[in-house]
Amino acid sequence: MKQSRAEIVAFVGGQILPHEADVRAWLRRTGALAADVDDIIQETYCRLAALETVTHIVSGRAYFFRTARNIAIEKIRRARIVRIDCVTEIDALNVVDDEPSPERVVAGRRELLRVQRLIEGLPERCRQIFTLRRIQGLSQREVAARLGVTENVVEMQSMRGLRLILRALTETSAQDQPAADKGHDFISVRKRDR
Repeated sequence: MKQSRAEIVAFVGGQILPHEADVRAWLRRTGALAADVDDIIQETYCRLAALETVTHIVSGRAYFFRTARNIAIEKIRRARIVRIDCVTEIDALNVVDDEPSPERVVAGRRELLRVQRLIEGLPERCRQIFTLRRIQGLSQREVAARLGVTENVVEMQSMRGLRLILRALTETSAQDQPAADKGHDFISVRKRDR
């Protein structure tokens, strides 16, 4: 059911316009440039003016924010598009989204937690050396000086830690729970490694 222009203008004036300052402030907080904020607000009003009815809008404020957000996202996407006449090879058109999927983020966090638990399960000296060398990025010489051991000890313990972690990772399948959750730890690995 189509509404009259007067009804739509009255709705925009009463339910949308009062929230413009809040939407502008929100857009600025998200990092949008002043010119982009003006463009987004203008485009939002244009889309509202193109509606045949506003009866489906429950909350003018929420609708204004959501529409402005969608327009901002569209602007970002358009900025990432490459003009076809600038591309010389078809392979350059294979645009890959750099953002990992939510599933990959969750899987990555699980794997990180699993590796952290494996590092925590290393023997004390091995864990200290592995952490300083592989995680904090100190040189072999710096680790040796800090812990008062030879560089040879640092090299051997760092390799031992890496070997233990890699072995634990390959022994459990990707579907299994992390080793610490199943009640396993480095005890069996340590016994074989000695």
